[in-house]
Amino acid sequence: MSEAPVLVLGGTGKTGRRVARQLTEKGRAVKVASRSGGQRFDWHDRSTWADAVAGVEAVYVVDEQGADAAALLADFVALAVGAGVTRLVMLSARTLEESPQEDAVFTAERVVRESGVGWTILRPTWFAQNFSEDGLFRDEVARGELLLPDWKGLEPFVDAEDIAAVAVAALTEEGHDGEIYALSGPRLMTFEECAEEISKAAGREIRRVAVTREEYALHLVERGYPRGFADFLNTLLDVVRDGGAAHLSDGVRRALGREPRDFSQYAAETTWTPAAGSTG
Repeated sequence: MSEAPVLVLGGTGKTGRRVARQLTEKGRAVKVASRSGGQRFDWHDRSTWADAVAGVEAVYVVDEQGADAAALLADFVALAVGAGVTRLVMLSARTLEESPQEDAVFTAERVVRESGVGWTILRPTWFAQNFSEDGLFRDEVARGELLLPDWKGLEPFVDAEDIAAVAVAALTEEGHDGEIYALSGPRLMTFEECAEEISKAAGREIRRVAVTREEYALHLVERGYPRGFADFLNTLLDVVRDGGAAHLSDGVRRALGREPRDFSQYAAETTWTPAAGSTG
């Protein structure tokens, strides 16, 4: 590939900002695209698309969620390919493999696979960074109390640094076209074990509270999440509880030739926000 800039959609998100940073560390020019960033990009404002793809040859794709997501992605990919993009690396999710649903679930991936250019699909498990960055668990961990309907199901949490490293390899190196990389951490862990490791790293106890599925859904609604999202999250947690996620994937090893980062390394390297009211 040439040294043309790489476009990183969702460039301020958990994986996007890491992809942008790692690309920069490799000496590659990057367009960091977001709704409010220097390179403005909005899935629902098509006037932002052409400038974003101008002059780039590779795109890290984090697509929009919603009923029209696949249609928007199809139109964007057609525009990008027409503008000269020759490689697409898409962030998907391993939950697609663990929760078989209607074929429509895979429509977005199919758009990328049928784009006519080089493509790579990333299917990560739950992010370790969900405990420490914007998302489901950060505020509760900071408060020192984490509610969940299940504490015993097994999940191989993956470090977002590894997701980004695989993305960067696929964006900048040969040998990754046509690959679907399922990405996991190196070991299966319960949410309880995660809380214990975070407690140890943070130097304070994360209180674990068991609730019913309905109580958890209501808890999420009280936090401002839509009820539909709360029910969807309960479905994903059901998969973990029932053992559907209890297996490791070799995508990090296949893509990078090394083992994935362990959760303990992530916990030790993370700066944990003190509990509310703490003076420490």
